[in-house]
Amino acid sequence: MPMKYLLDTHTWIWMNAFPEEIPRSVAKLVERLGDEDELLLSAISILELCKLVEKGRVRLFEDLEVWVETALDTPRLRVVPVDFRVFYRSTTLPAPFHSDPADQMIVATARLEDATIITRDKLLRNYPHVKTCW
Repeated sequence: MPMKYLLDTHTWIWMNAFPEEIPRSVAKLVERLGDEDELLLSAISILELCKLVEKGRVRLFEDLEVWVETALDTPRLRVVPVDFRVFYRSTTLPAPFHSDPADQMIVATARLEDATIITRDKLLRNYPHVKTCW
């Protein structure tokens, strides 16, 4: 059965800019994806990165637009748009869930796609209504 893995924003950034921050188990998981398996990225993660760079919280060593285009060229990576279903589902997640809208959309996307979120974020990892790994 094909597997789907949704990259949390920090995971996507680290995989492409700071691979030493990724645990070996996560790197191996991504390396061993089968032909039918998918890596997913919520479109909200692209906005999150842009805002982090804008606010100076993340520094990249090349032009942001070029960096994103290169990072999106990862094999088997599919960007999942933030559409009305994601917006709606992000507001109807089973309680309790924290109030970060980007995290809500990432979780809603994972639930819609039946994907496991690859994340270090303990708030997401402790949320019982979504599958995670790290």
